[in-house]
Amino acid sequence: MTASAQFRSGKGTSNENFPVASWLIAARHRPAILAFYNFVRTADDIADHPGMGPDEKLNRLDRLEQSLIGSSDIEPEGVILREALERRGVTTRHAQDLLRAFRQDVTKSRYASWDELIDYCAYSAMPVGRFVLDVHGESRDTWPASDALCAALQIINHLQDCAEDYKNIDRVYLPLDALSERGVTVDALSEPRASPALRGVLHALAARTAQLVDRGRSLPVGIADTRLALEIAVIQRLAARLLVLLQSRDPLSEQVHFGKVEKLSIATNAITRTLVRRFLGASPQAQRYQTP
Repeated sequence: MTASAQFRSGKGTSNENFPVASWLIAARHRPAILAFYNFVRTADDIADHPGMGPDEKLNRLDRLEQSLIGSSDIEPEGVILREALERRGVTTRHAQDLLRAFRQDVTKSRYASWDELIDYCAYSAMPVGRFVLDVHGESRDTWPASDALCAALQIINHLQDCAEDYKNIDRVYLPLDALSERGVTVDALSEPRASPALRGVLHALAARTAQLVDRGRSLPVGIADTRLALEIAVIQRLAARLLVLLQSRDPLSEQVHFGKVEKLSIATNAITRTLVRRFLGASPQAQRYQTP
């Protein structure tokens, strides 16, 4: 078998909804974060590959894990991440948790309820935030707020891509009970426009996801590293604004992404507001209990 990087979709950091190791992150932390990203992106693209069977997908995910933990050197992305983690003294657990989620993607294509979806996010999204916090040496007291924000980011992606996920890889992350309550079947995702009932489901899920963003709002003020706090503030602001779109638009037929100019405007606003709060507002201890 050849290395799994050949199955990459071509998607990179510039194509992601939210910043990945942007210039806001200190240069000393970026290599580890980018090594993590490349490992995870390779695994994600394997799990989503339309031309690869389940057995091969699971085999390649196993090979990535073996290279990560040192029982093999067959997958370069695993070796590079392993070495980066060893240099930083960071656990492989976060990457292994994500591999568990990608294996689940191979074998599971429907989610019965919101709770089942959040359980998936515990492995598909929350480890990303925990990894970045560990790289920066942040307190694990920040994990609950980070977990809520990361789950929200994952679900935003699911809502934006719900039609493509269904049509391209027959995967539905919308909770089936939420669909059935409004008399909607998954086949509705193949239509060019969402029906009023499906739009109701999507808008309700976006509103529920906004509550997760709210639960993570204390995160930037609990972060010791100012540059990381700014990156998180930008991500939070982008997420909140995307959810406004998702509560009013139809992702099957309307634009629910921001262009570069819009992203820059939102980021600039978030950075400015966070700097003002961080340096001119209350002490970090007091800010911890305020809503940014």
